[in-house]
Amino acid sequence: MAFLSTCPSFAPKSPLFCSILANTMLSVVPGISGAGPSPEKTLLTPILDAELIARGAITSMPVRPNTPTGCPTPASITRAIMELCGTTALFINAGLSQRPTIPCLDVYGEPGNDPRFMDAVPRAGELFRAGRSLGELLSRACDLLVVGECVPGGTTTALCVLRALGYPARVSSSFVENPVEMKEEVWDAVALRIKAQGAHLPLDVIRCTGDPMIPVCAGIGSTCSRDLVLAGGTQMLAVAAVMKAMGLPVPMIATTSYVRDDPSANFTEIAECIGALVVYVDPEFGDLGHSGLARYCIGEVKEGMGAGGAMFMAYLLGHSPSAIRARIFETVTSYR
Repeated sequence: MAFLSTCPSFAPKSPLFCSILANTMLSVVPGISGAGPSPEKTLLTPILDAELIARGAITSMPVRPNTPTGCPTPASITRAIMELCGTTALFINAGLSQRPTIPCLDVYGEPGNDPRFMDAVPRAGELFRAGRSLGELLSRACDLLVVGECVPGGTTTALCVLRALGYPARVSSSFVENPVEMKEEVWDAVALRIKAQGAHLPLDVIRCTGDPMIPVCAGIGSTCSRDLVLAGGTQMLAVAAVMKAMGLPVPMIATTSYVRDDPSANFTEIAECIGALVVYVDPEFGDLGHSGLARYCIGEVKEGMGAGGAMFMAYLLGHSPSAIRARIFETVTSYR
């Protein structure tokens, strides 16, 4: 396959890459998320990933940016692309459990609650309005806005949001073996709460079962007056579905071919149902001679921290696929 499944017509001169950071307490449920060395430490992953992208190294803890199997984290890829493009990523704190260690725009949200037992995002409306303000602000700083995310456990909240909005979604996971049964059990519990509350409007669905990233990102999309690309997989599908339910234009999504090819999910089908144009990036990690990156090809990690959208942005700026792959290889090799 080509590096991009389709190439858009716009050619940005001054793009801006930003990533929305948040937590959901679902990530501490053992077996739900692989985005961290332990369930409890998944709460730190957004902060550590942001450090890696902003500083080139994780500085607050003595850890390397690899999974236990040696697979480089998506933040490693995004860092490589920021270096290649000579740009700086912007971070938005939508609701972290701990204070971030790098500068962020802050909307003063809280971590998402476990939606099986209580409202996940009680202030969903406020976060959406905060996102609207950010969309207006960021539109003044770029001609293309690429928005990624880092929310461990977020594919499960995305599943619940998509199902609550009427889509027969099956979602991906950072694990090679997707914990589908656990996610379905979460949805079963959430579905009962949604029925009891009669939560059908988009912000009510987010309040009941989403995570803080979703309303902030949807708010940004609602007022962004520049070309907008949602950089991510299942979680950005949930944002797109929310925006469609609000009667807003559905943004383009950029993600990796590894999300598209996940047999445990139905990403392409749901994207078509939503009406989202998706650009798939195929970095051909299996051909780079790096055993860790090759694990993306067997379904580990797949996407995160806007990695697919970052590679997409680099291509639009004129960097060749070979240059993009070479910089990624150079960056992740330096972490050994």
